[in-house]
Amino acid sequence: MRGKSRLLSVEKAALVRRLAAGERASALALEAGVLAKSLHQWRAAYLALGAAGLDRKRGRKPGGRAAAAPSCCPAAVAAAARPPDEGAQARIAELERLVGRQQADLDFFREALRSWDEKRRASDAPICSPSSKK
Repeated sequence: MRGKSRLLSVEKAALVRRLAAGERASALALEAGVLAKSLHQWRAAYLALGAAGLDRKRGRKPGGRAAAAPSCCPAAVAAAARPPDEGAQARIAELERLVGRQQADLDFFREALRSWDEKRRASDAPICSPSSKK
């Protein structure tokens, strides 16, 4: 992880958007050559301060106390957390297909269980009375 040049804030913002779109932090971290913990910290900084949160120098806050965070406005935080539109539609379609397959599996297993229960009930019924008492 060390030895790689530092990422620009633009690259960090792209990684944060991909993280918000649902990609796994561990896979993104491996691809970018950074720690997953860093991705989570960048996401928190991005949600709190917007793109300015990604420009931080080590140990220094941009503008000190005078810098206003966009977190004062809930709409700004929601907009920052929203995934980009280009990949969102493809991701939604992929997830809808997955839900459809899972529903088909549930229907199949539900029917199989119902059929199995009916056969079991039929075989548990006594065919004839006991032949003799002891």
